Amino acid sequence: MWGTDSRGGRALPAWSRGERAKAAAELMAGWVALLWLLELVDVASGHALDGLGIEPRRVSELVDVVPASFVHFGFGHVAANSVPLLVLGFLAALGGIRRFALVCALIVVADGLGVWLVAPAHTNTAGASGLIFGLFGFLLVSGFTERRPLGVVAGLLVAAVWSTSILTGLAPTQTGVSWQGHLIGLVSGVAAAFVFRRPPVAGTRGALPR
Repeated sequence: MWGTDSRGGRALPAWSRGERAKAAAELMAGWVALLWLLELVDVASGHALDGLGIEPRRVSELVDVVPASFVHFGFGHVAANSVPLLVLGFLAALGGIRRFALVCALIVVADGLGVWLVAPAHTNTAGASGLIFGLFGFLLVSGFTERRPLGVVAGLLVAAVWSTSILTGLAPTQTGVSWQGHLIGLVSGVAAAFVFRRPPVAGTRGALPR
């Protein structure tokens, strides 16, 4: 299948739905496997990677804004994040791998900086949950911002399955959980749906994004 390059009318190969699904599945399987590998390294090193979490308002901690999304505090922490990251990441990546990478980058950086700014003093925040909340927000509204019926349906299904967990994760009463990171991640994901929305382009009917 071929698409049209809107910049010059040049025909470009476009991925089929099956190819997009395969690429998205492989990407997220690799991503989750990486999180488990990093936790194995963390345990083997006496939890040396825990220092990559974000301690708020310390200038030296700004370098941990991105790495903090990839390290966890124990296998239970990784396990809790694995399924939602795998599912939500897969759904988001179906819209195009390049755009998915940009969406994740915005969420991870914005969430990390937000945690650095507003998290309680003397805390150490790490884990993929901020990204998970961001992907939830992205999927929830992207169908509406792009006026795609299938996207709207996907967002509603995501809300039906995950909304209870999301609301629980936003509760300030939980101990040992960064509700601030969850909230900032959610807002960042909604913002990403507007920043990276795909406007309709003439001549691209039937083209599938990479």
